[in-house]
Amino acid sequence: MFSGEKLKNIREEKGYSQAEVAKLLNISRVSYFNWENGKTKPNQKNLNLLSRLLGVEETYFVSEYDIVDTYFKLNKDNRHKLENYADDLLKEQEKIVQLPKYYVYKVFEKLSAGTGYSYFGDGNYDTVFYDEQLDHDFASWVFGDSMEPTYLNGEVVLIKQTGFDYDGAIYAVDWDGQTYIKKVYREEDGLRLVSLNKHYADKFAPYDENPRIIGKIVGNFMPLEV
Repeated sequence: MFSGEKLKNIREEKGYSQAEVAKLLNISRVSYFNWENGKTKPNQKNLNLLSRLLGVEETYFVSEYDIVDTYFKLNKDNRHKLENYADDLLKEQEKIVQLPKYYVYKVFEKLSAGTGYSYFGDGNYDTVFYDEQLDHDFASWVFGDSMEPTYLNGEVVLIKQTGFDYDGAIYAVDWDGQTYIKKVYREEDGLRLVSLNKHYADKFAPYDENPRIIGKIVGNFMPLEV
């Protein structure tokens, strides 16, 4: 690429004014000014005249000339080192930086994995982020340690609004004004709610107290800081 800056530098070094060079090349001063300004570049004929007038090779005006000139001044071993270094720089430059994609989740009232909390409350939600898009109907918080080690305090649980699927699955259950995340078994007189943490005893929700399966837990994650 023709370098107007290099042309200006060598002209000044040789003691010529822009007007003098333009006159010697038989071109207008404006045409010459545009060369130095980078707006246009000389054709091959004028490039040849410039190089002869200023006592340099035609390649001198190429912006990459200094790199090439330095390269040819190096010995064989140093040329090899420079080539390897340039290759490494190019590989680093060409690496495509994959910015992580984050998905937004609206997380509603805390669900209890311990003592239980009212489900949804006033409908307020927190916005959190995760790097996977997971299918769900709604999301809620885990509070407590009764479902460790699978569901941790402070995690988000993802819920599909389904009915009862099978015994032993993890469900969100609404019972007695509270919501629980539990492994659920249907028995003759009610639902048995089982914690994964063995330090917690089973709970029993009689059918006459209208326990309700809100949905099946289909995933969980710890929100990412963005």
